Amino acid sequence: MARVIVVGDGPGGMSAALFLAKNGHEVTVFGQDKTAMNFAYLYNYLGIPEIAGTELQEIAHQQVRRFGGEIREEEAKSIAIDGVIEVTTETGSFQSDYLILTEGKNPILARSLGVEEDEAGAIVVDRDMRSSVENVYVVGRSVRPTRSQAIISAGAGAVAAVDILAREAGEDVQDWDTPPKE
Repeated sequence: MARVIVVGDGPGGMSAALFLAKNGHEVTVFGQDKTAMNFAYLYNYLGIPEIAGTELQEIAHQQVRRFGGEIREEEAKSIAIDGVIEVTTETGSFQSDYLILTEGKNPILARSLGVEEDEAGAIVVDRDMRSSVENVYVVGRSVRPTRSQAIISAGAGAVAAVDILAREAGEDVQDWDTPPKE
């Protein structure tokens, strides 16, 4: 079982946390519910006719907690990597094997780690959302600062989570659920 810290509780972070928690990994999300979703109303989120961003956030938090994910309403102040990833907050330090950053348009923590950026200041990631720093993923607006959408961020969070699941399993993984048997 991997330990994963997610910094940011918007659609990208919550999607990643849900996939990982649902598959038995230890997930801690640091977020203060200051996401732009609280100012959004969504008509373009596949499978949902329409929903207030705040309501989507509440549902996402409930889903992650239902599968055992921990959501800590506090800010990640700093990150250090020396064999393990260590995230420090006002209440203490937390260690993990993987880190998923969803910091929005001002990725201070990602930049403090020295991740590669393009000429426009976007964080460079590969197709699995891996940054240039080992075991650090970046999703959402930090990667696509001018082309941000909730559903794109959620998909990117899922991509990062499935990559972690595959790395931990040592083989490709598909996260596929089936309806309950009646």
